[in-house]
Amino acid sequence: MQFHKYHGTGNDFILLDDREKSISLKTDDIIRLCDRKYGIGADGLILLNPSEQADFEMTFYNNDCSTDTFCGNGGRCIAAFAHRLGIVEKKGCFLASDGIHQFEIVSKLNQNETMVRISMKECTIPQQLSNSTFFIHTGSPHLVIFSDNIEILDVKSLGAQHSNDPRISGRANVNYVEIKPDGLFVRTFERGVEDETLSCGTGIVASALTYSAHFLEHANQNVITVLSRGGILKVHFHKIDNDFHDVYLEGMATSVFSGEIE
Repeated sequence: MQFHKYHGTGNDFILLDDREKSISLKTDDIIRLCDRKYGIGADGLILLNPSEQADFEMTFYNNDCSTDTFCGNGGRCIAAFAHRLGIVEKKGCFLASDGIHQFEIVSKLNQNETMVRISMKECTIPQQLSNSTFFIHTGSPHLVIFSDNIEILDVKSLGAQHSNDPRISGRANVNYVEIKPDGLFVRTFERGVEDETLSCGTGIVASALTYSAHFLEHANQNVITVLSRGGILKVHFHKIDNDFHDVYLEGMATSVFSGEIE
């Protein structure tokens, strides 16, 4: 089986071209492929499938094989992959678990690095749980916790605890956000991966929209720059009353290597 390895600001994925519908993977197969010691190693696995509603369909699995949410960085990577395969030129759309997403190839730094902008789920302003903690669903459920000096936090340990916050239904990803002079610095614990990832697309969006909604001095700002441990992303949006519209996530999608595995 041929595979391609991509990452979106450090959030890495195994991408498989399954337009011929010839790939059959069981739960154990996906877990093994994503294992960093016994397989290829990745935060998730994505199939590029045919679609009658869009240019292609994105089928996403976390590395524990859960598949109930959208992945923003994975969406940027699969768009860059589709461009590389010649499925689309500059603009297109794909079907994901939460509906249709538009995307644009903004620029190509070189053969392997592509700047991609994808549309994200429109949503309402976050629910405030405390002075510093908020909840918002941006394709995946996210707790957004504002704090200082997040570089020193034990995100894996704290995130595992906060992910089960009793004030929300079910588990959530957890974003720790520090406000900087030129934007935000975000670290994210992802359920399914059960660890900190270098970047989380839906978490970056959740953090930026929460920042806009609850910090009035930035209420009219419609582009926010966010630094993750894996790189820089931008969140574009328009806030009208209590709703966010035209939400886009922009950042680099990078092809790392390709190969074959049995």
